[in-house]
Amino acid sequence: MTLESNQVSVVMLGASGAVGTEALHTLLQLKNIKQITLLGRSPISNITASNVQQHKIDIGDASSYQNFVQNNTIAICTLGVGQPSKISKEDFIKIDKTAVLDFATECKKAGVKHFELLASVGISSTSSSFYLRTKGELVEELKALNFDRLSIFQPSMILTPNNRYGIGQAITLKVWPLLKPVLLGSLRKYRGVPVSILGQAMAKNILTDGKGHETLQWDDFMLSVHKSAKIIS
Repeated sequence: MTLESNQVSVVMLGASGAVGTEALHTLLQLKNIKQITLLGRSPISNITASNVQQHKIDIGDASSYQNFVQNNTIAICTLGVGQPSKISKEDFIKIDKTAVLDFATECKKAGVKHFELLASVGISSTSSSFYLRTKGELVEELKALNFDRLSIFQPSMILTPNNRYGIGQAITLKVWPLLKPVLLGSLRKYRGVPVSILGQAMAKNILTDGKGHETLQWDDFMLSVHKSAKIIS
């Protein structure tokens, strides 16, 4: 599908994060985006594109941005805590669930048709894991908002070029790619995905047809970026 020129406006929350940065980079290269509105705690530097607007907001106060989500057709949310184990459960819920749901609710009120969320593989509202259960509960509430299209991206390990969180992540970034040959069949969804691929997948997904709720995992990320290439097991 090719979107009609100047018919798409995108509002983003979380564009300064690792995945959001990559998604934004791809959006800036698309020729058919009328406007990109970035919402965050502080402006992102070195963005000079004429179709980008930035607004400093309080993610905990929907009234600080409700006017900025108007006149957008698509919303992309990559907001999330980088290291959930480093903060309290209460603060995690405030950022990863409540703030995201508030943003989605304002988007729905404003007439946004397509909402994209960066989540995680394994999420479920009945999971025994607090992190996965909270994310799963969020998705159920997003479904209840009845967007025309709801895209839930579920990566496993996100492979970044730089270690951001210390020795634990350093080890993971080295080891996880080595697991790819054994993650076959139903385990393919647990393969690590380069952050650049994931960001591109989120951005390019707006170029495709879709209705209702969709869940996207490793195979979908790869296909969206390399549609003409065969995924090698």
